[in-house]
Amino acid sequence: MRRPVWILYVFVVGLALHNFVMAELWAAGIRGTALDVVSAWKELLLALGILVVLRGRGWSWRFHPTVVDWLAITYGAVVLIWGVIPQHVLDGGATHRGVVLGVRHDLLPVAAYFFGRGLALTRRDLRRVGAAILATAVVVAAFGLVDIYAIPLSWWRHSGAPDWFTHQLGFDYQGLSGLPENFIYNTGDEHPLRRLVSFFLSPLATSYMLVTALLLSAAWVGRMRPRLVLWIPTVALLYAGLLWTHSRSSYLALAFGFLVFAAIRPGWRLALVGSAVAVVVTGFAFVRVYPHIAPTTSFTGDELACQRYHAHHPAIPMDCAEQVGGSALGPRALQAAPAGEPAVNGLSDASTESHWRSLRDGISTVVRHPQGYGPGNAGSTAARTGAAIKAGESTYTELGVDTGLVGGLLFVAWSLAVLVGLLRCGGWIAAAMAAMLALGLQTDIVGVPWVVFVMWPLAGWALSNREPRGDM
Repeated sequence: MRRPVWILYVFVVGLALHNFVMAELWAAGIRGTALDVVSAWKELLLALGILVVLRGRGWSWRFHPTVVDWLAITYGAVVLIWGVIPQHVLDGGATHRGVVLGVRHDLLPVAAYFFGRGLALTRRDLRRVGAAILATAVVVAAFGLVDIYAIPLSWWRHSGAPDWFTHQLGFDYQGLSGLPENFIYNTGDEHPLRRLVSFFLSPLATSYMLVTALLLSAAWVGRMRPRLVLWIPTVALLYAGLLWTHSRSSYLALAFGFLVFAAIRPGWRLALVGSAVAVVVTGFAFVRVYPHIAPTTSFTGDELACQRYHAHHPAIPMDCAEQVGGSALGPRALQAAPAGEPAVNGLSDASTESHWRSLRDGISTVVRHPQGYGPGNAGSTAARTGAAIKAGESTYTELGVDTGLVGGLLFVAWSLAVLVGLLRCGGWIAAAMAAMLALGLQTDIVGVPWVVFVMWPLAGWALSNREPRGDM
């Protein structure tokens, strides 16, 4: 308890399993407030970690705040201030619960960062944490590959996953019987393709962990020279898992991470740049051949009827249940592609064009309403609590909506300051954080617990050490 490094191990493993375990607990009958308490284990453990760090330091932080620290503190203060401003003053529509969830969402990176600032990791500790990340990622990738080929989608439909997302978290997914819409890749016909979701129950969250693990693997081979008979199968499995998530943005983020790594490790530059090129080439070649090698599945009759209706009426926000005989698919409208056309919204990963359109719309919203709408009016928090979603997908526009232009710019400045500091320290942590921040342009990276509770503490720890100690 004096050195809460063990908390990092729990985060690495526990958050990879979190959604799967919570879904199974729902199926076992643990629901409502009881399950809310259980699912809050990560926040409680983070709070415990901060208290243990403070106690070990005699209840004094005992460090000289840097520019990075002051940016984090100022951003956190803005979140709290915007959280107590009445919603009607900011023209927001968040509920009280939405405000609480929004403040938690926006503040978690700050809390995780300062937890890391107080950690006293040794090089041996860092290697063990790295080993835990690699081992967990291998299990996640292996299970995911087995799942998409051996476990039918019907099993997931009747598992606790739909109710965990719908009734416990409040997401009104439809078109796939309550499962998240990106569980599959919609080809526009009756037989969509499976995507690797693994224990995360999400292809995107899974891909973010695998991107981190692959960048860590570069440090592993560069520093520790493992036996190739162990390293090659490990990397092959991790990369196969990433490819089968069918996340183009993650392929690009991995390539970008390799380029950042190359910039801070000149001795490895040729190999790392070559890896970046290989990722881009193989990744997008895989996207082309994926429809020919991916396992297929089938929609149920109700799901297919829902899709066909919205293919012809994409602009009408109507409950699918009204169109398919009262089946409980949820109230949110689904924009499905007509037969023969891959969907760019709804049941598939949004196209690059739609991502950039969403980013532009979010920036426009923040510029038009620079005071923000208050926490709880953007992204998944608004979706869960029934508020109008003022911005989505991009971390930066969501925070701009929640905390105004000032809060959004402070978060960007803090993130860039963290990245600059990590680049000076060197190592895979800098490369992984660069990849995650790049992904934040088109996804809510702060809303992925594994990234927040693992990467931000590691970043905080790395910045608390003046010497370059970011490698294994």
